[in-house]
Amino acid sequence: MDDEVEVPQYFICPISLQIMKDPVTTVSGITYDRESIEHWLSTAKDTTCCPVTKQPMPRDSDLTPNHTLRRLIQSWCVLNANKGVDRIPTPKSPMNKSHVVKLVRNLNVPEFHAQALKKMEEIAGESEKSRACMVEAGAVKAMISWITRRFKEGKFESVEECLKILHLIWKPTEDAKEMVKENGDLIDSLLWVLSSEMEEKENNVSAKTHALLVLRTVVEITSSALLERLKLNFFNVIVAVTRENISSQATKAALRVLIQVCPFGRNRLKIVECGAVFELIELELNNPEKSLTELIFCLLAQLCACADGRAQFLKHAGGIAMVAKRILRVSPATDDRAVHVLSSVARFSATNEVVMEMLRVGAVSKICMVLQANSDMGLKRKAREVLRLHSNVWNNDSPCIAVYLLTKDPR
Repeated sequence: MDDEVEVPQYFICPISLQIMKDPVTTVSGITYDRESIEHWLSTAKDTTCCPVTKQPMPRDSDLTPNHTLRRLIQSWCVLNANKGVDRIPTPKSPMNKSHVVKLVRNLNVPEFHAQALKKMEEIAGESEKSRACMVEAGAVKAMISWITRRFKEGKFESVEECLKILHLIWKPTEDAKEMVKENGDLIDSLLWVLSSEMEEKENNVSAKTHALLVLRTVVEITSSALLERLKLNFFNVIVAVTRENISSQATKAALRVLIQVCPFGRNRLKIVECGAVFELIELELNNPEKSLTELIFCLLAQLCACADGRAQFLKHAGGIAMVAKRILRVSPATDDRAVHVLSSVARFSATNEVVMEMLRVGAVSKICMVLQANSDMGLKRKAREVLRLHSNVWNNDSPCIAVYLLTKDPR
């Protein structure tokens, strides 16, 4: 749209501040874009207030289509098309539960299956209300059933589409917990997708990415008993995905899965056994994303809390240097976890060689900088403890490490 085009104020949604595509009027008399007000209402627990008038507005408030305003907006768009204004299409009728129920039933009819699945994917991408309607109609259970059935048959038919739909509509609700709390078949099905290769590379990336996104939801809501029973193969597959780095979204989802399951049972040792520490360091050495760095350091700090994790960390020639380099460069959360890693190493794995390497690659200098920087007092206390552990060696071998940094009380 050209900068000189002036949009009438009453065409603008008060929530999204964009031109309304499907204007609807609420009980408070204010008109909003349907998607924006539906999202506003869906995030409320019981009741909420009108964003403009602040009047109480029930979550199930009626939304009356404002056809007159929609036609005015569409006409205005057509008149200004030569100025770069896109035409607003006529919105579809709101989805109803009975229609989705019919689509779910058609999944089991061979001649209607592909068409039903395509339509469900379209509906899932429309709006929050449409997705909620699909959940009520039993679409989540149908998708899970289809994926596990295909796993047992060893066929990839429609699995990618089902994973896409499941990711879009599935939320970690109480009903969802009941579906998966002891459902090992679903986890096995997702691992099957992650460890398989499809003919089309694009389909392969999409299927694995959505499988990881679904798996992330599964591990958030499944029972702790099931998480404690996860086998080594589970971790081998997830770590392999981080090694492949098929997509940023997939890698982040894989790391979140490992972070979520790490505290249960002997999972931390299993993750280390799969070579995750080495892979995390390699991943971070080639990583430009702040959000990914935070996830890597969150998991790395947990894994270095055990002896096997620290041993694997120290075997990598660039481990200490990489951690030291990230301190004070990414975020306070990364600083905390990086100092935690160095603290674990300095406290429990500090051979003479390790202590001198920390000095040589700048880790000791960075810890001193934490004390000088505007850091959290808890982080400064942890950094000071690290310095005091080997102050006699570091002071003797490096005159640049000021003595007062080791003894000065926090202010």
